[in-house]
Amino acid sequence: MIYKTFIHDDFVLENDTAHQLYHNYSANKPIIDFHCHLDPKAIAEDYRYDNLGDMWLGGDHYKWRAMRINGINEKFITGEVSDKEKFMKWAETVPYTVSNPLYHWTHLELARCFGIHELLSPKTAEKIYHQTVEMLKSPEFSTKNFIKRMNVEMIGTTDDPADSLEYHQQLINDGFEVKVLPSFRADNVLKTDDVLSFIAYIEKLGKAANISITSYTNLIDALDERHAFFHRMGARISDSGPDRFFYAPYTYKEVSAIFEKLMDGKAISSEEKEKYNTAVMADLARMNHKRGWTQQFHVGALRNNNSRMFNILGADTGFDSIHDSQPSLKMSQFLNLLDSTDQLAQTILYNLNPADNQMLLTMCGNFAGGSSVSKVTYGAAWWFLDQKVGMERHLEDLSALSLLSRFVGMVTDSRSFLSYPRHEYFRRIVCNYVGKEVEKGLIPDDEEILKNVIEGISYNNAKSYFKF
Repeated sequence: MIYKTFIHDDFVLENDTAHQLYHNYSANKPIIDFHCHLDPKAIAEDYRYDNLGDMWLGGDHYKWRAMRINGINEKFITGEVSDKEKFMKWAETVPYTVSNPLYHWTHLELARCFGIHELLSPKTAEKIYHQTVEMLKSPEFSTKNFIKRMNVEMIGTTDDPADSLEYHQQLINDGFEVKVLPSFRADNVLKTDDVLSFIAYIEKLGKAANISITSYTNLIDALDERHAFFHRMGARISDSGPDRFFYAPYTYKEVSAIFEKLMDGKAISSEEKEKYNTAVMADLARMNHKRGWTQQFHVGALRNNNSRMFNILGADTGFDSIHDSQPSLKMSQFLNLLDSTDQLAQTILYNLNPADNQMLLTMCGNFAGGSSVSKVTYGAAWWFLDQKVGMERHLEDLSALSLLSRFVGMVTDSRSFLSYPRHEYFRRIVCNYVGKEVEKGLIPDDEEILKNVIEGISYNNAKSYFKF
């Protein structure tokens, strides 16, 4: 069939069953975006973007990476040139992203957020830029109104333990209809390579907790104080992004000595780092269990590979890659350490190396028992895997080695307010996958079964799992 526009009713949907599944059971479900990197200040202050260049390119390292690959000068990516100049260079790059998820995302966002179905290219860029500038002047494009228009029910931001959460409080005071809840990400207490930066962070954390941190016991007390504060502010999720799981047998006497060494400004050995990281991550995980939270672990990223650009731009600017395979034994030992004392909280595991999909899925099954459904479960295809081929492989492995019907679904993991159509993209890919299996005769064409699977993955499973 030939369609008049690239983004159309059957986009990604390859058969009639997929079409029916998406439009009947998925399309209109609210969005629970339980993990993202949106700025709560921008939401609380109902920020208004002036132009699509700022809205699209202000912090999107996916686009930055593509522009670099396309040979765009860095000044048009992260430099001091105007938003319009950056937008025009992105428009120059877009035709070269054909077959990359950025091409799909870009045109889904234009279609769903602005009602624009023209393909973005140097020929259409000027028109689209000015058209969206005019549209962004409308109140419906204020941050809060846009979130509501996208049918978002819940947003989980990512926040440091030392954060004041003042903007989350402001959103509560203002009575904003969409839940914007903080998530506890304590990665900075694991960053011990730069000892001076580590000490400065510990002092910052101590001030936030009103505790003088001079010992490992003080450190855990301070983290627990902030964890309790986050809980009072509605947080029910933690997140951690180590490159891998850590495990080494340790005693508190050993870890206390390692912490004192760090606070004295001395570097620690790799063996000491393994013990310290194991202890801190385990104590944080016990806090999650104590307060009934869900903990997320995003593992497998090799970050900040380009030291020259890191020194210029800092972290999260598009110079990361997939790490080698995860050490499965250490992951098993860490999870077992918590489970052995019945202190393993609900856990979601994400990985960045597709070679680890099946290993992580079988690891989840080892610790899935207990009072909650999918106590340890496999998260959505993440980062470099958050694309059609990656999601399809993810769904195949999930179906083969776990329970597809219990999958908690999609998160944007994004810094962009325009990313919500990625939920549609994900849902279409899921419906297409299930639709093809139905038409092959591998899943029964039974309305009750299919409705349960699609509504669950699209919305119901996350709603039930997190109990916000």
